[in-house]
Amino acid sequence: MKTLIDTPHALVGGLAAIRRQFNVPERFPPAVLAAAESAAGRAPTAHVDRTGRPFVTLDPATSTDLDQAFAIERSGSDLLLHYAIADVAWFVEDGDAIDREAWQRGTTIYLPDGKAGLYPPILAEGAASLLPAVPRPAVIFTTRVDADGNVHLDGAERAVICSTAKLAYDSVSASELPPGFDELARRIEAAESRRGASRVDPPEQEVDALGNGRYQLLFRPRLRSEQQNATLSLASNIAIADALLAARTGLFRVMPEPDQQAVQRLRQTARALGLSWPDMETLVQFEKTLDPADSSHAAFMLAVRRTSGGASYVPYREGIVPWHAPMAATYAHATAPLRRLADRYVVRAALAVANGKPVPPAVSAAFEQLPAVMARADARDGQIDRNVIDLAEALMLQGSEGTIFEAVVTDADEHGLRMQLCELPVVARIRGPGGKPGDKIRVRLTSAIPLQHMVNFERVG
Repeated sequence: MKTLIDTPHALVGGLAAIRRQFNVPERFPPAVLAAAESAAGRAPTAHVDRTGRPFVTLDPATSTDLDQAFAIERSGSDLLLHYAIADVAWFVEDGDAIDREAWQRGTTIYLPDGKAGLYPPILAEGAASLLPAVPRPAVIFTTRVDADGNVHLDGAERAVICSTAKLAYDSVSASELPPGFDELARRIEAAESRRGASRVDPPEQEVDALGNGRYQLLFRPRLRSEQQNATLSLASNIAIADALLAARTGLFRVMPEPDQQAVQRLRQTARALGLSWPDMETLVQFEKTLDPADSSHAAFMLAVRRTSGGASYVPYREGIVPWHAPMAATYAHATAPLRRLADRYVVRAALAVANGKPVPPAVSAAFEQLPAVMARADARDGQIDRNVIDLAEALMLQGSEGTIFEAVVTDADEHGLRMQLCELPVVARIRGPGGKPGDKIRVRLTSAIPLQHMVNFERVG
């Protein structure tokens, strides 16, 4: 959710400038806050009682906007994943002040020093959040996972749940997790491998203070619990997408394969980072060899994420199978309605379809409008992430002006060269002709200006 972690709070001034540059909202309008306060008191009256089912949540330790809780049970050789999603639609009505504001925002914006929520905190971190030991309205999607990791949506219902524990990635023990958690994750991961999925989850970067005003960027590899938890959302989102596609409705997340130019650029990045990528090996095959605990591998994974791009939302269209290439599946976003506007509508559609009811007209209409809204939000989020990384890289390099670095050209155009430094996970541009992808060059750092998120190099020799 965050581009990087700023433990020493070294980026504060630069982050404030980024917030101003991209008009990151600081607060909600009074009318929205008033509507949210009223909605927070809305008692769940269309929900069955599932408070006896032992749901738990698993998130970063500091998270308070909890979208998902889960419970697992066996059904013969199958595993049943009961995935409870925050019932945001219970609190937000079509066209009300909260809804209108959410359509303006699109997503929750995460920065190292905080977030700008999609919904007011009284809902996102209170009445709608699946916090422990308190009853909360949810939509439970039950996904059947067979021995091979194939998934099928068995049912969906509005229910009141009561999470028994708020578990954290960095401290959770196996005994705290539901029986079958490890096995379920293994099944989903095995199915991904058989499908040829190329989902890449690069580690977060973290600013580390060296003293004397100097900093470095470290990689924080994703914990195993974090990777396993991601499989639960993956399974649910695929099962929901399949159900919507079969019902000839829905909003889907699609993403093409990286094109040949992008793959060639990644090959040069691998070369710059000292990684051996055999010519006959595909990107998917090479990705399976990466170890996020290795900083060079982690830097390459980050480059893959930056290169992939092109993800978008599309509504159902007759005769077209929406496809998410990295997932190697038809895919939908449904499991984070507190953080993404589109998920609220996908949840409503899936709830209707699973119960043999027509999709509400307002939801079908939203599916036509949401792609443009989410595209704007995704573009903004991507620009913010890129600027945060540029800020951190400039801070890391500040004070190293005059230092000469080895680099490899990853791309070239009429404006100059794009390069990957060999010693640091830094991608930068250098103006002027005289190079082609794959060339190894030497460059000198001429300036690093954190507040402008800018580093400048000149070619040497």
